[in-house]
Amino acid sequence: MGNVFGRKSQPSRVTEQDKAILQLKQQRDKLKQYQKRIYLQLQKERLLAKQLLKDGKKEKAMLLLKKKRYQDQLLDKTENQISNLEHMVQNIEFMQIEMKVIEGLKVGNDCLKSMHEIMSIEDVERILDETQESIDYQKQIDELLAGALTQEDEDAVLVELEAITQGEYVALPEVPTEPIGGVPEAAKAEPERREAKNKTEREMLAA
Repeated sequence: MGNVFGRKSQPSRVTEQDKAILQLKQQRDKLKQYQKRIYLQLQKERLLAKQLLKDGKKEKAMLLLKKKRYQDQLLDKTENQISNLEHMVQNIEFMQIEMKVIEGLKVGNDCLKSMHEIMSIEDVERILDETQESIDYQKQIDELLAGALTQEDEDAVLVELEAITQGEYVALPEVPTEPIGGVPEAAKAEPERREAKNKTEREMLAA
């Protein structure tokens, strides 16, 4: 019980335009029913007038035909009213479609405005300028590298690139462990041996 009475009623999705369309269609249907009833009645009165003429009751037949003529005019008016109602329904339905289109355009316009607020024209121009600067800088580097490398270097780069592409390893020359310009120990001892040899020779000549 508490859940039933405590449940919030959802807002109705039926608009005033929907109610108007429903009322117009109901009026149209009533007129069509009236039109059908009058048509059947006219058929009966036509047969009755024919029978009255056979019976020699011409005046009654004429009166009945006059009534039929009046009802024919009512049928024409009813047909016009039905046509007007259907035309009105079509106009309202088309206006509903146009309103939905306008609402969609409004939502799209608001979305575009919010996007423009997030990124202004100045931001776009700045990003384009920065992108162009990066492209120009990279172009300058490429030009410098292209001018600094010899044909042999270019060939070596291509070979290494091909090896990397094929998943091969390119062996690089080993780095020497001894410091550049270092003198070996044997070279350092050579002057000492020469000095000792020369000393021995001088002593022998003195003796």
